[in-house]
Amino acid sequence: MAEYVSADEIREMFAQAMSLMYQQEVPQYGTLLDLVADVNIGVLEKHPMLLEQLTNDGEIGRLNIERHGAIRVGTPEELAGLRKIFAIMGMYPVGYYDLSVAGIPVHSTAFRPTEDAALARNPFRVFTSLLRPELIEDIPLRKQALQILAKRSIFTPVCRELVDIHAQQGGLTAPQAQSFVREALETFRWRQQACVDAQTYQALHNAHRLVADIVSFPGCHINHLTPRTLDIDRVQALMPEYGVTPKNVIEGPPRRLHPILLRQTSFRALEEKVVFAEGAQGAHTARFGEIEQRGVALTPKGRRLYDTLLAEAGVAADNFAHQNRLRNAFARFPDDETTLRQSGLAWYRYRLLPAGDANRQAIKPDDSPQALIERGWIAASPVTYEDFLPVSAAGIFQSNLGAETQVREQGHASQQAFEAALGCAVKDPFVLYQETENRSRRQCGLATVNRLTDTD
Repeated sequence: MAEYVSADEIREMFAQAMSLMYQQEVPQYGTLLDLVADVNIGVLEKHPMLLEQLTNDGEIGRLNIERHGAIRVGTPEELAGLRKIFAIMGMYPVGYYDLSVAGIPVHSTAFRPTEDAALARNPFRVFTSLLRPELIEDIPLRKQALQILAKRSIFTPVCRELVDIHAQQGGLTAPQAQSFVREALETFRWRQQACVDAQTYQALHNAHRLVADIVSFPGCHINHLTPRTLDIDRVQALMPEYGVTPKNVIEGPPRRLHPILLRQTSFRALEEKVVFAEGAQGAHTARFGEIEQRGVALTPKGRRLYDTLLAEAGVAADNFAHQNRLRNAFARFPDDETTLRQSGLAWYRYRLLPAGDANRQAIKPDDSPQALIERGWIAASPVTYEDFLPVSAAGIFQSNLGAETQVREQGHASQQAFEAALGCAVKDPFVLYQETENRSRRQCGLATVNRLTDTD
């Protein structure tokens, strides 16, 4: 019987190949990697207890390899094809994001690992957006865009063949896996040659820059890759010294002692040369570099408080003023782990310490985790937020498409239509986080919790 390469290993191979390709295509991405590595080393040297915590929590091993990317596709067939490709890498659609609330004609999901062991090994994730042609107001242009998209194939014939082989065999051999990674990468490669003429490109661009980006090219080129930092404020401050111009504000929550959810910043999108179908030369702006800082995943209760405070804070024109607004608004959000746990605002993972293991029989299901922590029997560590924030995602998109403020409009959410295009339901991230915490509780002999229906 043939020996097949694991999904985790294929994901690692693909993530490394993607990062190398993007460094070659966008040299400033390599600069970002250097900057983030320098900042992370400085943080860990200054805070040895943080290094110990990350090591104990199993986070340190994934820190330097962690990346997320983003792509945009034009048709349901393309989205369904990506679902099959990502499944071979152990990545599944999690969450539904309606970016039309920011006037962006797409809706999205994040393909990522969902099992704890897979996330610990390599948490590569790809934020994947599908064009909403019904949101293109110019009906003749909408029809033209769909006709253009219908003519292209974003997957190589060999890639399609290997997807079928994986389905038939139940896996890929080492040579097949290497070929699969090489062929799948072609879908995400940048190509200067547009598949439309300059006049059509301009019409699509006038409808929305993202429409032009999705429709005008033969593939769904990766538009950014994102390393993870331990201090995004330091990265933002240092970017100019590294020859990189940052966006005006850091998206997400304010700086905190105990980070929550996700903070993001980026450098502005590059202007790249394009050759149109008739041979005319032009320029296209879409690809950029992004940095993120991740914190603990919030429960539905915590997320409601977060959303309320974020709305109260609003948005300022510069980062200093914006962060001050956030700090003032988020003074009402607890910033100590004991309160976050006991108030049911965030998800935590529990593990038995040696003293707890020695007294396992004395632990009762209804025991208070906090009492056992104070006794030195168990330890709690934050469950890392593995997903995205709709407002942050929209803000990053907008800031790299010529707008610095988040435009709030009435959304046109259609999760049912998105899942029909995808070919399956998206996973609920809250359910995944609850399962993670409850697995750890069971391993410690504690009762499980249900925070999905918490209405406090």
